[in-house]
Amino acid sequence: MESTDTTTGTSPQAPTGAPASIAVVGAGPGGLLCALVLQRHGIDCTVYDADLSADSRDAGGTLDLHTDTGQIALADAGLLDAFLAVARVDDQAKRHMDQHGTVHGVFEPEPGDSAAPEIDRGQLRALIAAHVDPARVRWGHKLTGADPLGAGRHRLTFANGATAEADLVIGADGVRSRVRRLVSPATPEYSGVAFLDVRYDDADRRHPALARLLGRGHLFARGDDGNAIIVQRNSNGMIRGYVALRTEADWAARAGIGEDDVAALRAFLLERFSGWSAELLPFLTDSDGYVRREISFLPTPLTWPHTPGATLLGDAAHAMGPFGGHGVNLALLDAAELARALAEEPTVEAAVRRYEPAMQSRAAAYAGPSNQATRGFFGVGGAPDDGMPDHAAEHRRYRRNAADYLRDRAVSGVWDVTFRSPDGARTAELALTVAHDGVSGMLDGRPLAHGSRDGAEIRFTAEVSSPSPTTLTCVMTVDGDTAEGTARHALGSTAFTGTRRPAA
Repeated sequence: MESTDTTTGTSPQAPTGAPASIAVVGAGPGGLLCALVLQRHGIDCTVYDADLSADSRDAGGTLDLHTDTGQIALADAGLLDAFLAVARVDDQAKRHMDQHGTVHGVFEPEPGDSAAPEIDRGQLRALIAAHVDPARVRWGHKLTGADPLGAGRHRLTFANGATAEADLVIGADGVRSRVRRLVSPATPEYSGVAFLDVRYDDADRRHPALARLLGRGHLFARGDDGNAIIVQRNSNGMIRGYVALRTEADWAARAGIGEDDVAALRAFLLERFSGWSAELLPFLTDSDGYVRREISFLPTPLTWPHTPGATLLGDAAHAMGPFGGHGVNLALLDAAELARALAEEPTVEAAVRRYEPAMQSRAAAYAGPSNQATRGFFGVGGAPDDGMPDHAAEHRRYRRNAADYLRDRAVSGVWDVTFRSPDGARTAELALTVAHDGVSGMLDGRPLAHGSRDGAEIRFTAEVSSPSPTTLTCVMTVDGDTAEGTARHALGSTAFTGTRRPAA
């Protein structure tokens, strides 16, 4: 058996006072990006993944990385320029049609629109992996067990016989996460929709009619019964996508289709899609491969009590429907925020307590609409929704959200505030976290209440004990790394100024 693998370095302190060891389970984009941002902060961690390498398996189709989530995370990792150099801006285009081939809506991105450019999943994983210290990644390590040892420490067991111990286990291991059971009993639920991954290699030469029909970007074709064909341009001349079925999870077994029985599968699809336009049917029959995939959601909102030594990111924490493309974007932002918290907070526990509430709140805001849109598109529980999303409005929202997020982050952090009164000046430490759902934090170790933000203005109340016990109602206006404001209390009001400490 391989010896126990622990990591040490400049990580936040473990409960014993020694540098904490951090294990990331899952080397998808989220897990790798978490490791990379930690690496940039000089914090050691070890990443474990069942794959033999970053490119040992087909990673799947294309992803759109949003400017308000995934791109912010890539910027934190120092990879935004590298991403934009290979991203496909033109492939943001989308067309929606019915089963007869009638086009009902078209979206073309404006010149220079980089709100949600496309990149292949494999390209994204390889891009991030190339910048992570290879010594940090243990390929060929399939997690089979994660067991508490006490005081927040856990032992990990792998199928190859290796074991490892860590003060923090980060579950980045997807919808079927094994780490999740450390913090929550939640399990994914089948959505009522099954996908078949399909692909068309060297499409312009080998599948020219399908390539012409698709054009650039994405094509969504949906029937009245909720079945659909969704295909997308990928790099290297490939088209990839999904044949989608509103059906039972065990549809293939019910139809008597064996795992490798391609002929029976194609016959089933032609029957299921009977009445569709003849020009669309080759998407069913001409694929160079088929991979079955059931779409499952985790309950939302999903929260859990703080569990010392364990947390989650990405699909392990908030698996949701694919509509909106938020899954990988949130995984990347989760990873960057968790890594920053570990770099900036004095202990692992403080970092996780800072990270989880904001992550869970943000995920809930996306998961509900995404799941509803997925069910609505396919008509799970009713007729399919009419109309096509307003993709131009989506892009405007991504840009607006990005500006709001970066402004909130510029305010968040630790501030040294000085209250001035006739009795003299008093300095206090104000720890602020500003997010889409409000303002939280501490003033000299006491929690803030009634926090809110309106533009550059921050409002909150706080209890203080010095020079005498009282409640302060504060209004603070931020300008970069400086602030000024007024604190009202029982005896009047006091002016204060603040300076934001540099991030660690």
